[in-house]
Amino acid sequence: MVQAESNPFFGKWNTPFETVPFDKIKMEHYEPAFKKGIEELKAKVDNIANNPKPATFENTIVALERSGQLLNRVSGAFFNVLSANANDAMMEISQRISPDLTESSNYIYLNEKLFARVKAVYEQRTSLNLDKEDSKLLDETYRAFQERGATLNEADKAKYRELTTEMSLLSLQFDQNALKDQNRFELVLTDEKDLSGLPESIREAAAHSAKEKGKSGWLFTLDAPSYVPFLRYADSRELREKMYRAYMSVGNKGDEYDNKEIVRKLVNDRLALAQLMGYPNYAAFELSHKMAKNADNVYNLLDQLLNAYKPVAINEFNAVQGFAIGKEQTNIAIQPWDWNYYSEKLKDIRFKVNDEMTRPYFQLENVKKGVFGLATRLYGITFKENPKIPVYNEEVQAYEVHDADGKFLAVLYTDFFPREGKQSGAWMNGIKSQYHDEKGKDSRPQIIIVMNFTRPTATKPALLTFDEVETLLHEFGHALHGIFAEGKYASLSGTNVYQDFVELPSQIMENWLTEKEYLDQIAIHYETGEKIPQELVQKLIDASNYNTGYLCCRQVSFGLLDMAWHTITQPFTGDVIAFEKEAWKKAVIVPDIPGTCMSTNFGHLFAGGYAAGYYGYKWAEVLDADAFSLFKEKGIFNKEVAKSFHDNILTKGGTEDPDVLYKRFRGQEPSIDALLKRNGIIKD
Repeated sequence: MVQAESNPFFGKWNTPFETVPFDKIKMEHYEPAFKKGIEELKAKVDNIANNPKPATFENTIVALERSGQLLNRVSGAFFNVLSANANDAMMEISQRISPDLTESSNYIYLNEKLFARVKAVYEQRTSLNLDKEDSKLLDETYRAFQERGATLNEADKAKYRELTTEMSLLSLQFDQNALKDQNRFELVLTDEKDLSGLPESIREAAAHSAKEKGKSGWLFTLDAPSYVPFLRYADSRELREKMYRAYMSVGNKGDEYDNKEIVRKLVNDRLALAQLMGYPNYAAFELSHKMAKNADNVYNLLDQLLNAYKPVAINEFNAVQGFAIGKEQTNIAIQPWDWNYYSEKLKDIRFKVNDEMTRPYFQLENVKKGVFGLATRLYGITFKENPKIPVYNEEVQAYEVHDADGKFLAVLYTDFFPREGKQSGAWMNGIKSQYHDEKGKDSRPQIIIVMNFTRPTATKPALLTFDEVETLLHEFGHALHGIFAEGKYASLSGTNVYQDFVELPSQIMENWLTEKEYLDQIAIHYETGEKIPQELVQKLIDASNYNTGYLCCRQVSFGLLDMAWHTITQPFTGDVIAFEKEAWKKAVIVPDIPGTCMSTNFGHLFAGGYAAGYYGYKWAEVLDADAFSLFKEKGIFNKEVAKSFHDNILTKGGTEDPDVLYKRFRGQEPSIDALLKRNGIIKD
């Protein structure tokens, strides 16, 4: 056992802004810290539950909100590193502590004495003269107890405990299986002819990867910076097919990393949990606390989008199919591994723009300055790198963020490159949430944004594609939502909002990238220092709606798959692959391939908290298009609109209902029309 005095989690952190001392934390520190954190949480819960004084808002609701500080501290450090810099030891720790963490949650929400006190305060709510934020905390606390089984009888509480413990372990196992399965795939090419079509930057990155692994030739993996350009540019149809099938078989090989049985168990456990709570299915349970409210409203949105975009998508597919036949002079049938390849070539001909033409203008360091600069121009905030803040990997950078008046706002960590032990994709997370302590002092947040960009090579700096710049803006939008938080309570602060509202602050940021005035500022050639030519900017804007029908249908198909899994009303015992194909078939544009499976690698649904919530990306897209239309009307850098968005959306977190917050900013209900206009589906 690690002694208290030697475990960094048990003492005061003498680091800048009390940031995590990653440089002093060793693997053996995590488990004792988790165990002590859980013990302290349970002791605090016992004190609240057994308080002989009558239950009040302060001694019960606020006291509970402020419990578990050590556990929050160690969780903030551990789980962020687990996602971005994991090793086998960390994965083993996560497996061991997962049941304990689930049980600690159940210790709160299934505690009868504690719930009795929460209920007593809730029943007095009309006479307590609480402000909006306090009222919201009370409502959300009471609802949390309801949704986590507090009103169940003893037998059902035991079942609840069993289900939640198993679900947490299954999600963890799903994630680790997918990561291990993905990481073991390598495509090593030794014949330069196999590289035909691949741009020099991609070849160089693949050679660099091979060298790092002690191999000769060129190494390609299923990480996005390797996989995506390979399918987009590689002339070898055979190799593209090999890469595609490898990606679409992650977690689906019938071996120790197969996730199909985990998918079955998870959807059945979720169904059992929902029915235990009095709901017909898991979607009904989850959506009761979302902007969408119910499955009918979700399907209504998805159907509206499908009706508007599918005819466009079919025309796009036919155009790419016709182009491929003409190019190859044979009756080729477009397959999923062909789609990106031929559609990119058609895009190049139509708009005379592609990733490799624009990539030299998007050097990561300049783009980063431009992304930070957008926040400065809109909101007045500044970013200053601080090398004294400890980080969990030498590639991570840490920044102090200050308001226009110099007031400290947050610490922002950036982690941009793929590595072994790092999950694929991109995300934002909080290491520490913002809140006010018991003395009223504002404790500021610590935010992390994680990417998987192509690494710099021996001859080139890190150069991004247009899509990667868009991704950075997206995650940075989430970061701003956390940075600007002004709540009293961590559970209502920053990104702690309804899931179908949380994507608004992120997705709205993407809109600036197709605005000439902004793009001209951030796109600077890494060799010549020249700004991106205006004709190239216009080409990017003209091409921004290329295949917009296909891309929308693709996202709708994911939403349909999610809803299908979570609207079942009977336990699922069937074929996972067959279920998937049936679920999304009406939205599929490019022919589906028998035997392939996305569900077994769909971390958003089975490991990432988006179960019955994936539609939220499209829901928020309607909101972001509608919201940005106000910027377009008043000016994309208009300070008044930016201040309204800051005051009504970015600072408020979950302190008020999102419908109220949005209408306060926009002055009206959101409409799908702005999205349809932005995508060129309907004309002004």
